[in-house]
Amino acid sequence: MVKALILDTTLREGEQTPGVAFSVEEKLEIARKLDEARVNMIEAGHPAVSPDVAEAVKRIASERLSAEILAHSRAIISDVDTAVKCDVQRVAVFLGVTETKLKTMNMTEEKAIEAAVNSIQYAKDHGMKARFTAEDGTRADYDFVVRICRAAIDAGADRISVPDTVGCMTPARMRGLFSKLSKDLKAELDAHCHDDLGMSVANAIAAVEGGATAVHTTVNGLGERAGITPLEPFAVAMKVLHDTDTVDLGKLPELSLLVEKYSGIPISPTKPIVGENAFSHKGGVHAAAVIFDPQTYEAFPPAIVGRQREIVISKYSGKVAVEDRLKRLGVALSEEELMRVLSAIKEKPEIRSYRDVDLLELAEKATGKKLEVQVPKKIEALVMVKCESNVYTTAVARRILWIKGVERVLEISGDFDIEVLINVDSISQMNDVLENIRIIKGVTATNTRVVLKKFNNGP
Repeated sequence: MVKALILDTTLREGEQTPGVAFSVEEKLEIARKLDEARVNMIEAGHPAVSPDVAEAVKRIASERLSAEILAHSRAIISDVDTAVKCDVQRVAVFLGVTETKLKTMNMTEEKAIEAAVNSIQYAKDHGMKARFTAEDGTRADYDFVVRICRAAIDAGADRISVPDTVGCMTPARMRGLFSKLSKDLKAELDAHCHDDLGMSVANAIAAVEGGATAVHTTVNGLGERAGITPLEPFAVAMKVLHDTDTVDLGKLPELSLLVEKYSGIPISPTKPIVGENAFSHKGGVHAAAVIFDPQTYEAFPPAIVGRQREIVISKYSGKVAVEDRLKRLGVALSEEELMRVLSAIKEKPEIRSYRDVDLLELAEKATGKKLEVQVPKKIEALVMVKCESNVYTTAVARRILWIKGVERVLEISGDFDIEVLINVDSISQMNDVLENIRIIKGVTATNTRVVLKKFNNGP
């Protein structure tokens, strides 16, 4: 069986995402949630960057979580010393190993090996476990990578990371590289895959198949440029493709929402596993087949990540989907009545999708029958949003539109800049939406008005 540990670096690599800056308290909360999800290792930060990073790393280390806590460090003794003072369990020393990188640091290969060895020995002498990262190793000379990694291992490093720093590898090449490394290096091997070409998950899985024993991830795929291997699809793919358990999959949606909230980076609706549309079926053929047998259009059941399948009712829907949705609401119609409802749906192509209450209202009009059904009450509210004067309002509006529970966003004139219509099931959900709006960078104030009654002009 193919196995792999998860090292999550949301708090280090993830915070290197442009526009992201976690507070110390936010980092603590994220670390606890990662630990609850049973992540094996947490890279808590690079403490030499700033005092607040050092404080966060030290406080996370003091939590005594089940996960191993790491501090990142350049191959410089002062960096390592700062990491050691944070009382972490492991120091992760990194050094660029390509010819170009060595030239920018004015280092020969021998000087680079010396710097790596001295840093690792210093960490070991102070009671720390050590990992050596051969930065940009997938583009470096293979023989030099092996030579510097062997020297690091001899100095006491029991983990070696060979990153695909610019995301230029393919799965076949990644599998071959880690197959060779696993034979040439006597240490645990980490894969750190960037997503510049959109192949981080595939490359990470290929690395594991080749011999990697750990994969670096971030929640929601945060990181430099296009980010790195996202935790959610990688963990699920390992389960689906290799029947390998990595983390508690049921914790992924909650963890994703937490990081979305604190990072301010919205989750795309089409994002695998945690996107709003990840388990939604809209096309008539798709919906009918899934209702008959979910495996027809699902690689795995949504329940494994604590989510539910949704059949979207729209102009694309067929009779099977509409009938199924109405039956779930306790409404049974004749064939003729059902076809009238379906026809009415298709006559309004401008409606993107139908909520239960909208579908029932349309069914009553189409059939001329009063349908006595209890539909869960929804809470609707209008939120007025004020932005900083130097902020691009459209960028804020787009972020708001991606928040779950937001139905419509308008840029407006007057005392406020944006009007938001939210539609949720409960007060707590409304509060979550408001919180997610307020933490968006550039938002200075909100004013919320709950809708008490709606009047429509027309049939």
